[in-house]
Amino acid sequence: MPESSIVVRPEPPDSGYYTASSRLQAAGLTRALAIFEEAAAVVPLPTPPNPIVIADYGAATAHNSLLPICAAITVLRKRTRHDHSIYVAHTDVPENDFTAMFQTLAEDPDSYLAKDPASFASAVGRSFYQQILPSSSVNLGWSSWAIQWLSRVPAPIPDHIQVAYSGDETARAKYAKQAAHDWHEFIAFRGRELCPGGRLVVMTMAVDDDGEFGYRPLFAALLDALDELKGAGLVTEEEIHRMCIPVVGRKASDFFTPFAPSGRFEQLEIDHLEVFNAEDRFWSQYKVDRDEKVFGAQWGSFLRASVFPTLAGALDEGIGDTRTTQFLDRLEKGVAERLAAAPEQMQIPLAHLVLIKRRRNR
Repeated sequence: MPESSIVVRPEPPDSGYYTASSRLQAAGLTRALAIFEEAAAVVPLPTPPNPIVIADYGAATAHNSLLPICAAITVLRKRTRHDHSIYVAHTDVPENDFTAMFQTLAEDPDSYLAKDPASFASAVGRSFYQQILPSSSVNLGWSSWAIQWLSRVPAPIPDHIQVAYSGDETARAKYAKQAAHDWHEFIAFRGRELCPGGRLVVMTMAVDDDGEFGYRPLFAALLDALDELKGAGLVTEEEIHRMCIPVVGRKASDFFTPFAPSGRFEQLEIDHLEVFNAEDRFWSQYKVDRDEKVFGAQWGSFLRASVFPTLAGALDEGIGDTRTTQFLDRLEKGVAERLAAAPEQMQIPLAHLVLIKRRRNR
């Protein structure tokens, strides 16, 4: 990809892949749900007929939003009338598959629309690195597995597809600068959108105190599979050189940087932050069933849903290249076979954050 090209958080050509792969994205969700419920129990609520507003930042197909939104609504209903309207704004980039999202909300039995008749859904097609909802309108916010995606590719990565494993200091510095800028923008605009007393719960990729990004066996399998496709003539060396995955993990200190030195930024404060290694659910299943083919297939499906479309965008004709389907199929198969041949647990560093918007006189 050329330097400074705009990147959107990708969705798979087949949204079924995204939903199927979301089982891994449930890693860390149990604790995040409890944190979100705690936030729903204490945020100030508007007086009817003004609706309670919940924002879902980075919704994708909304599959990963159903449990948290339902959990929050259950808590909110204990605090207000059952006919008090709850308005849920699902936000994502314009290229998101909003058709699949609304189908999920309409058809999934876990949808809050099926469980709470006074709840209403909407969608906003705009990047969350800018303001996307009215100022002081959001009571409760949720974001999971989203803000690790950078708003743009700051530079090519000459020796890898993931900057965390690059030895090029210039590329690493540019990615770190972009990650800091994007985090600053994300919280600045959430500070405007949240109501006083409102809270935002974030779950995102992280790095541990040693700077470990994780997923090492996965990247080894992916690079080897790409090399095989190059050897077979399906992709060129130049195309592989353009491929990168513009996601970052942040250290605990990175999350705090915009809030220094006062501990407050745009009236926001970090009320809670923890960085931890989440469960590799695919590995946990493998330890029970010892089915290495399922283990490999699950990780292959996860990668196909989450990052393969971004890699396919580096083909000469972009995502619409005539080789795209074959590229996706063979890359998924190659990754799955390699991980099945030598199953290994993945390290999955994640972060949970709770941001609170304080009133100006506090």
